[in-house]
Amino acid sequence: MPVAAVVVWVMASLSPLVSASELLAALGDPDLKVLDASWHLDGTPARPIFEAGHIPGAAFFDLEAISDQVNPLPHMMPSADHFGEQVGRLGVSETDRIVVYDTFGLFTAARAWWMFRAMGCARVQVLDGGLPAWIRMGGALETGAASPAPATFKADPRPEMIADVDRVRVALDSGEPVLDARAAGRFAGAAPEPRPGLRAGHMPGAVNLPFGELLTSEGLMREPEALEAAFAARGLGPADRPIASCGSGVTAAVPLLALTLLGREGVLYDGSWAEWGGRDDTEVVTGP
Repeated sequence: MPVAAVVVWVMASLSPLVSASELLAALGDPDLKVLDASWHLDGTPARPIFEAGHIPGAAFFDLEAISDQVNPLPHMMPSADHFGEQVGRLGVSETDRIVVYDTFGLFTAARAWWMFRAMGCARVQVLDGGLPAWIRMGGALETGAASPAPATFKADPRPEMIADVDRVRVALDSGEPVLDARAAGRFAGAAPEPRPGLRAGHMPGAVNLPFGELLTSEGLMREPEALEAAFAARGLGPADRPIASCGSGVTAAVPLLALTLLGREGVLYDGSWAEWGGRDDTEVVTGP
């Protein structure tokens, strides 16, 4: 088999999840780059929490800084140049093996994983269970700010992985599956939106799959059989390539991560409810 074909096969065969024990065994590998991609919906700064204790050798992936700095919507996908510049400062190149995690378990790390994939990286994984799983295993923590040696990151964007509002309209009109990963109360319009100015409810035709239903109580991804059952319960079959949405395009990446584990693909609506619920030309319905 040609060398290039071997490289492609290895990259494609890398699981999107890595366990705490597997990560521990890989620490010190020269091409391994670990990133803490924590972010807090309530505005709590994540960097000080990172500096108080993180996986040894990790750098901090700032979801707000590594985003479109002009778009008024929250943490939208940046340009390839901006993404490359920012992650290059973290010491990451496109050929590295990248492992992302968060302090919750499995929450915002999926967003960073999806961003790297949308920028052409195949060797990117999420730490299953995040920092809590690392701590439960007895993994050591490092304190202080990270100071990685800069690297060059060359992005190869995959725009087909991103849906804008017009693409979502077409999907809804044609009956293509659109998954909403928000909690059931927010989907139904029974619970208020955490961001001011957004209408409550959901897109007509969308189905609700709260991202937490794909996780165990410890923040680990559930077994493949349970994931398959969760998607099947929403009418999704193996051939479907759903568009995933959430509040602001963060937790929508969790069902996409689950689909990838099952050997399937999906698309992320980057603007998500922050865009749809804030416009006056989009239809909103309430109820389950």
